[in-house]
Amino acid sequence: MTGHLGIIIVGSEILLGKREDRHFARSRAQALARGYELAWSLLLADRLEDLVTQYRWAFAQECPFFSFGGLGATPDDLTRTAAAIALELPLQRHPEAERLIRDRFADGAEPIRIRMADLPSEASIIPNPINQVPGFQLRNGYFFPGFPQMAEPMSAWVLERDFPVRTPALQLRVLLHGQKESDWVLFMEQFCAGHPTIEFSSLPSFLASGTQIELGLRGNPPALRDAWQMLRTEIEHRGVDWEWLEEPQLP
Repeated sequence: MTGHLGIIIVGSEILLGKREDRHFARSRAQALARGYELAWSLLLADRLEDLVTQYRWAFAQECPFFSFGGLGATPDDLTRTAAAIALELPLQRHPEAERLIRDRFADGAEPIRIRMADLPSEASIIPNPINQVPGFQLRNGYFFPGFPQMAEPMSAWVLERDFPVRTPALQLRVLLHGQKESDWVLFMEQFCAGHPTIEFSSLPSFLASGTQIELGLRGNPPALRDAWQMLRTEIEHRGVDWEWLEEPQLP
């Protein structure tokens, strides 16, 4: 399995400022705790055509993704329909989801709540320990309700079941004092060409006392060690005043 994960958050109320998102930071922390990083994140309105387009794209990606929101039974809850359309699948009543909803709500399941058992035909359910209305998995997508108190234990269950703990990539960050990015661009290009497996970042700062650059490197230990040796040699060659912001424990 890829070491990355995508996030989709559905809700016009977030885009309109009626509510604050609580899924992104929580999901990122959950994923990182098991050694997975976020590859991308989308915040989408409750518009069917947009949801279909973005789910179609997400299903085509190599990495799995988590989707939050839009699983209720009101007209603006479009996630189940959009996911089905994106994969050209019919919606159909899922027997286990139906049983769970009827067990939970009895006569109150009809005529509205039972609609939440209508899932894309290939879906399998994700248990909901809070109110028993399940989410679902569909290929590389995992779909959770928009309520964080429900989504959190459900996504934790999925991570425990399907995402074995990985050793995360190591990273280092150094701060170069009194430096301008423009003076380092040619070296950066040579560096990136020579270390294609290393994730490289450059973040300049503009202070009253002058400019500085934060350089970040991420990768597996052998590649990171070689890359750091090249960068440190260049720093020392230029006589730059520098300091660690994050020093890795390289084996």
